[in-house]
Amino acid sequence: MGVTTVTDVRHTVSADGPTESRVPNPLSPLATLFRSDLGGHEQVLLCQDRESGLKAVIALHSTALGPALGGTRFHAYTSEENPEEAALLDALNLARGMSYKNALAGLDHGGGKAVILGDPEEIKTEKLLLAYGRFVASLGGRYVTACDVGTYVSDMDVVARECPWTTGRSPENGGAGDSSVLTAFGVFQGMRASAQASWGAPTLRGRRVGIAGVGKVGHHLVEHLLEDGAEVVVTDVRGESVDRVLARHPRVQAVRDTEALIRADLDVYAPCALGGALDDATVPVLTAKVVCGAANNQLAHPGVEKDLAGRGILYAPDYVVNAGGVIQVADELHGFDFDRAKAKATKIFDTTLAIFDRAQTDGIPPAAAADRLAEHRMAEGHGA
Repeated sequence: MGVTTVTDVRHTVSADGPTESRVPNPLSPLATLFRSDLGGHEQVLLCQDRESGLKAVIALHSTALGPALGGTRFHAYTSEENPEEAALLDALNLARGMSYKNALAGLDHGGGKAVILGDPEEIKTEKLLLAYGRFVASLGGRYVTACDVGTYVSDMDVVARECPWTTGRSPENGGAGDSSVLTAFGVFQGMRASAQASWGAPTLRGRRVGIAGVGKVGHHLVEHLLEDGAEVVVTDVRGESVDRVLARHPRVQAVRDTEALIRADLDVYAPCALGGALDDATVPVLTAKVVCGAANNQLAHPGVEKDLAGRGILYAPDYVVNAGGVIQVADELHGFDFDRAKAKATKIFDTTLAIFDRAQTDGIPPAAAADRLAEHRMAEGHGA
C-alpha cells in the first residue's frame, strides 16, 4: 500500500510566528514499525506539543478508498514496559483494522487511527485537544478523526475548533453526537446474523448473552438484547457501569469479572471493552457457541480464529459487526441523517451472513473470509 513513512511533526512558535517541521523519528519506533507484521501503512506521525503535554500517534494505513477515517483513543498504557512503543503498535493495529472495517461497511474511506498517550482523567485539557486538532489538520484531510476509548463528543467539539476534518461532534456543533448508539445497533445486527447461522432464526430470544464491558457501547447493546427477549449477564472493571445497568434493568444479572463471565453458561459472548479478549487462556474455557461483540481487535494473535473454529465456536469478525459507529460518523460528513445512517448499519446483518457463507464455501474461519472480502474491495480501490 505504498511507502511506509514515520514522521515527527513539531509545532513551534517564534518571533516570526508559528512554524511546523517534520523530522525523522528516533530509531526505536522505526524499528518497531518495520519489524511489525502489520505492514503496508502509508504514513505514521509521532506528535508532541510540549506546552500542553500532548504526545500522540496518528497512523494512516490506507487511503485507497478515500481519506482515512478512524477515532482518537486516549489511553495511558501504564502497564506496558515501553508505553510509547505500545501506543505506536496499538495505533498501527487499530488503523489497519479501520481499513478493513470501512471497506466492508461499504464506505469510501480508508483506515486510520490516533492514540493520545496519557490518562485522560489526569492530563486531558482544552489546550491539549486544540494542539491535537492542529496536528490532525496538518494532514490536510488525509485523516478524518472521531471519538474512541477515552474521548467523547465534547472533546471532538474542541478538536474541531482547529480541525475541520473532525466527526463525532455534538449536534449543536454540526455533528451527529455519540456514535456508540449505532455501534451497538450494528453489533446487535451481527448477533442476529450469528443466531441465524447457528440456530436458524435471527433472534436472541431465550438465549443467554454475556457482555464484558457495559460502557459507552455495551449498555446500549443490553437494551437491544432485552427488547429481543434475551437473558443478559454483564461484567465491567468499572463497578459504577454495572450499577447503572442493574439500576435501569433489574432483570440483568452481573458476575464479578470477565473470568467468571467466560466460564458462565452462555449462548453468546460479547466482548465490548478493550482488545485482545480472545486469547489462549480464554478460548479453551468459553462455553458460548457464538462470539460477537463491539471490542476492536478481539483476536489476541493470529491463529485464535482457528482455535475458535476448532471448538465449534462461531466468531463474528469484530470489525464487521462494530462498524455502526463509523457508518454514523461517515454520514456526518454529508450532513447527518440518522435514519439514513441506521439503514446502512442494518446492512451489517447481510454482510455478516455473507461472510459466514463465504467461510463455509471456502472452508476457512469467518475472520479469514472477512479479510478476503475487505482486501478485494481495497484492491479494487487501488485499481480505480
